Amino acid sequence: MVLNKLLSNLAVKVQPFALCEVNDGWRLRLPGPSETMLHFVLQGEGFMRGPNGETHTLKPFNLLVVPKGVMHSLEPYGKIEEELRIDSPPTGEGVFHITAGPDESELVLACGLINVNFGESLGLFDHLRDILLVDFSETPQVKDVFSNIIAEQTQSLSGSDTMTAALMMSCLVQLLRHLTESADGPLPWLIALEDNRLGRAIDKVLEDPTAMHSVESLATAASMSRSAFAEKFTAAFGHTPMQFVHQLRMIRAAKLLLENRYSIDEIAHKVSYSSRSHFSEAFKKQFGKSPTDYR
Repeated sequence: MVLNKLLSNLAVKVQPFALCEVNDGWRLRLPGPSETMLHFVLQGEGFMRGPNGETHTLKPFNLLVVPKGVMHSLEPYGKIEEELRIDSPPTGEGVFHITAGPDESELVLACGLINVNFGESLGLFDHLRDILLVDFSETPQVKDVFSNIIAEQTQSLSGSDTMTAALMMSCLVQLLRHLTESADGPLPWLIALEDNRLGRAIDKVLEDPTAMHSVESLATAASMSRSAFAEKFTAAFGHTPMQFVHQLRMIRAAKLLLENRYSIDEIAHKVSYSSRSHFSEAFKKQFGKSPTDYR
């Protein structure tokens, strides 16, 4: 299944989470996040207000995915009299506590930034433009995921980053299952995967990104014309077919470098580069450091 292969190529980074508590009569206003932001409702009810005044329900087991740069606020029901404005996210280690108002909390959410890529630039949520709400009331184990992330980051145990990424991956699997079952999913590439023709081409690349792929060969695999395939692929992923191939080759190269079994010349050849210099230049452009430094 193409979705399984896409998931196996995901790189997940989870920044320190915050417990956000919003009390009766208060609003917590948040800046547009630098990365995709998740809000999972642990307790209470209310709504999230988007940048244009649109509202989204906040109930226990609701997950809200906020795209990069989208300002928003968290509010309990009732009249709002005070506001706590956060102009920039807190920095440092461990779980942060953000409390709007002095009284008993009406709303409690687990909030955090995540970065989910197929490579260094193929982001899972790159095409998400509006706030996404998913109701996980029928999947209660998702609440355990966020509770465990908070516990891991609070304790800062050895291997906590790896454990947190694994926990977040399980949440992403549940999210993608939900979105693939939705008739009007907000992620264009998920909709594109429902097209068996495009799926065949993606599957071919994922099976062996180092093969001699071209737009023509992938269009043939998809049983589409070159122009129609290129247009549909780029619309879905925000990158051309060959940019997608390049990203997966660099992922393969990075893994081979860390395995330390092959020379850099051998790795360059394995990922379809004819010379070490061209490979090193492409790798540094992708990862910001040379293959030697990366290793």
